[in-house]
Amino acid sequence: MKKKIGAVMLAGAMACTVAVGLTACGGSIKPDFEWPEEGFNTSKNVEITFYNTQGDNLQEITQKHIDKFQELFPNIKVTASKGEEGGYDDLRDKINDQIVAGNQPNIAYCYPDHVALYNRALAVQPLDDFLPGGALADKTVTATTGEVPFGMTEEEKESFIEGYYNEGSAYADGKMYTLPFSKSTEVLYYNKTFFDAHEELKVPTTWEEMEQVCAKIKEIDTDPQHVAFGYDSESNWFITMCEQYGSPYTSATGEHYLFNNAKNKEFVGKMKEWYDKKYFTTQAIYGSYTSGLFTKQECYMCIGSSAGATNQVPTATDGQTAFEVGIAPIPQVDPSKPKVISQGPSLCIFKSDDPQEVIASWLFVKYMTTDVLFQAEFSSSSGYMPVLNSTTMEKSDVYQQFLKKASGFSKTGVAAKCVQVGMDQENAYFTSPAFNGSSAARDASGQLLQDVFAGKSIEQAFADAIAACKS
Repeated sequence: MKKKIGAVMLAGAMACTVAVGLTACGGSIKPDFEWPEEGFNTSKNVEITFYNTQGDNLQEITQKHIDKFQELFPNIKVTASKGEEGGYDDLRDKINDQIVAGNQPNIAYCYPDHVALYNRALAVQPLDDFLPGGALADKTVTATTGEVPFGMTEEEKESFIEGYYNEGSAYADGKMYTLPFSKSTEVLYYNKTFFDAHEELKVPTTWEEMEQVCAKIKEIDTDPQHVAFGYDSESNWFITMCEQYGSPYTSATGEHYLFNNAKNKEFVGKMKEWYDKKYFTTQAIYGSYTSGLFTKQECYMCIGSSAGATNQVPTATDGQTAFEVGIAPIPQVDPSKPKVISQGPSLCIFKSDDPQEVIASWLFVKYMTTDVLFQAEFSSSSGYMPVLNSTTMEKSDVYQQFLKKASGFSKTGVAAKCVQVGMDQENAYFTSPAFNGSSAARDASGQLLQDVFAGKSIEQAFADAIAACKS
C-alpha cells in the first residue's frame, strides 16, 4: 500500500499502534532521553548526522561553523548532508521511511507538520528538560574552553524572536520539540517608482486600503491583462486572514478543522469580488511565482516570501534597473494587532539508544540556533531572517554591515531591506497548530480559494475543503 502524506494517513508499518513498551513501525520505540551517570563523556567519540536542504553556498557557511563547534567539542563529529535530500517534502518522506527502518538521522530541518508525522512513532526528542527551568537546565559539560552550560540559559532563550521560539511547542501535548534555525515571512513588495509617480497611490496598510489602491491602479493602467497585485500563496493568504480576523482555522486538539464558518466565508466572498475585478492573481492561477509579473511591470504589488526578495528585482540593463523596489509589511485587518505568518526550517532531534548522541545533538542545535555570528552570516547569504531578535543581532558587525546595503535597486540591497522589514514585524509572527492532518488543511485552504475564483460556490468550496481534510 502507498503512503498519503498530505493527510498523514500511512499504510503498512506506519499505521501500527504505538505505545511505550510496544514494538512500532519496524523497531522498538526509543525512550525519552535520560541523563547518563557518566554525564557527557568527552573520552568517547560520537558521530551525529544533520539532514538539511541547503545548497552548496549555504553548506559552506554551515560547515565553517560545524568546524568551530567541533573545536569546542573535539570528540563530536557532525556530518551534514550536502543538499542531496532534495526539498522539504523529499526530506520529510525520506526521514519518515528511515524511522520505519530505525535508522533516522540525529538532527534534521523540519516544519511543524513534519514533527507531528514523525511523532506517530514517538521518534522526536522533547527538549523541555534542556530549556530554562527544565530538569537538566543546570547541567554543565566540558568544552575545550572549560565548563559550559549544557541547558539553555535564560539569556539565550530571551535572545530568540518570541514567535519563532514558540513555534516549537505548537503541538497537542504542549511539549517543546524544535528550535528555530532560519525563518522567512511574507512582505509586500511594491513598485516604488510607479507609486512615487502617482501621488494618489499610498502603500496600503489595511485590506480596505488595498481595495482602494487596486481600484486606482486599474484606472491608471487599463490593460486588461495587467493586475494590481499578485499573491504567491493562496494557502498563506487564507490562513493569514483567519489569524488577522481572529476566526477559527484549525485546532491541535478535538475537532481539527474549524475553518468552515461565517467570517471566513465573508472574507473569501470579498476576495472573489476582487478577483472578478482583476485586482489580483496568484501563483497557482498565473502558473508561476507572481514576481514574474511584478518585474515585468504587469502588476505593481506582490505579496510573497521574504526569502525570495532577490526574485523581485528586475534584471538590470546597462547597470540600471527598470524601477525601484519598495518593501512594506503586508496589509492588516487591524494594524494595532498585526499578524504575519512565520515560515522557514526549524531543527528537531531524534531519539537515540545512545544518550551521548542526544547530548551531542542538543549541544550542536543550541550552538547553531543561538550563535550570533552564524545567524548573521547565514542570513546575509541566504535571504532568510535570523531567528534572534533585533537587540541580539545589533551585536553583530557582519549583520549591521549587511543591513547598511539596503536599497531598492539591487538584489543584495532588496534582500537587506526585506530583512529589515521582516525584523520590524518580530512581534507579529504566528504559526498554525501542528497535528496529523495540518498539512492537509493547508492544502485544502489553498484549493478552496482556487475553486471559488474558478466559479464554485463558496458553500460548496468550503464543504469540499473540509471533506478533503477528512478523506
